Amino acid sequence: MEVQSRFDGQWTTDWEGKLAKRTEQMQSSVIRELLKFTMLPDVISFAGGLPAPDVFPVRAFQEACAWVLRHDAQKALQYSPTEGYPPLKDYLIETMAKYNIPAVQGNILFTNGSQQALDLLGRVFINEGDKIITGRPTYLGAIQAWNVYSPQYVTIPLDDQGMRMDELEKALEANPDVKFIYVLPNFHNPAGTTLPLERRLRLVELAAQHGCFIVEDDPYGQLRFEGEDITPIFTLHKENTIYLSTFSKTLAPGLRLGWIVAPERVIAKLVQAKQGTDLHTSTLVQYLAHDICQRGLVRAHVKKIRRVYRERRDVMLQAMEEHFPPSATWTRPHGGLFLWACLPGLDTAELLKIAVEEKVAFVPGHAFFPPGSDDGRNCMRLNFSYSRPETIREGIARLGRAIKRMMNETD
Repeated sequence: MEVQSRFDGQWTTDWEGKLAKRTEQMQSSVIRELLKFTMLPDVISFAGGLPAPDVFPVRAFQEACAWVLRHDAQKALQYSPTEGYPPLKDYLIETMAKYNIPAVQGNILFTNGSQQALDLLGRVFINEGDKIITGRPTYLGAIQAWNVYSPQYVTIPLDDQGMRMDELEKALEANPDVKFIYVLPNFHNPAGTTLPLERRLRLVELAAQHGCFIVEDDPYGQLRFEGEDITPIFTLHKENTIYLSTFSKTLAPGLRLGWIVAPERVIAKLVQAKQGTDLHTSTLVQYLAHDICQRGLVRAHVKKIRRVYRERRDVMLQAMEEHFPPSATWTRPHGGLFLWACLPGLDTAELLKIAVEEKVAFVPGHAFFPPGSDDGRNCMRLNFSYSRPETIREGIARLGRAIKRMMNETD
């Protein structure tokens, strides 16, 4: 019996009217939209948080794929436990111990990138109207993940050393019902700052005093190229801290492999939330990562990208000194992928329009603030890891021309 379709290209269902109310809080990522510029061959983009593709360990992945599929294909291509692949957890336990992060099998959960970790935390901890503290600015991926759960954001200003503890203390006194504090202590995204030990100790003390916990987001901690490592917040108070990290910046973002370290009773609830989302993180990806890690290739690769990123940071800082106006200020990160620049008197959202005409892109600063905030209008985030030195020089020169054009138009 032949069934004839009646679809004529016109949708008759009111899909907008069927959407859940929570979708009103969903917005497209500014960065994901700007990443479209990276597809244009004549545009130099400093917009994305992209690792350098020219140093991806391609050969290591080729060899890992061949080995895993030759020796462990039946397991690697099968369903697996939600919590993750135990041998890869053992590697992380050993690696994190070098940074004084205590962990055992039961308090680690693998996720599809640290972005999923942020969403799972929102699912498990945030009720509508709950107050959470973030920096001002903060990682826009966290804002995007949590907006759907309708929290109230309490924001704390940053200086050159990260979140200000005097302002945090005032905020906690004024908001005694804060649920958690979200921090990026190492090479902050977007600000590029690093929280010194004294502030970490004070943060732990304040959180304990006011009965809230800490979410320590640390995707860049291994990418330090000058100075000494600083004790992680999780180490200072593991019972009151949830730690997040990822292989995206040390191996490749296409893996979508991150992890959470938390008390076991928290992990148990996060496991239940993840089971309702995707059952488990890709088994094959975990096997590949483990093969690469256990052969010692990650350590060698991290040393390489530290060297590459330091050179690119230095080139960008030098080019900014040459092409940016004297009124401009910017951070000088000791690691990571980003720096934060401010241009007094200029709206960087408007500047972006001129910059695109000059064939260069960046992320306007306002994207890194919670909804309703008007902060960051004269700031921008610049990524230095993605482009080669010669491209950075040309891109900053183009951006300098765009700034001069805007300043001439506003005079």
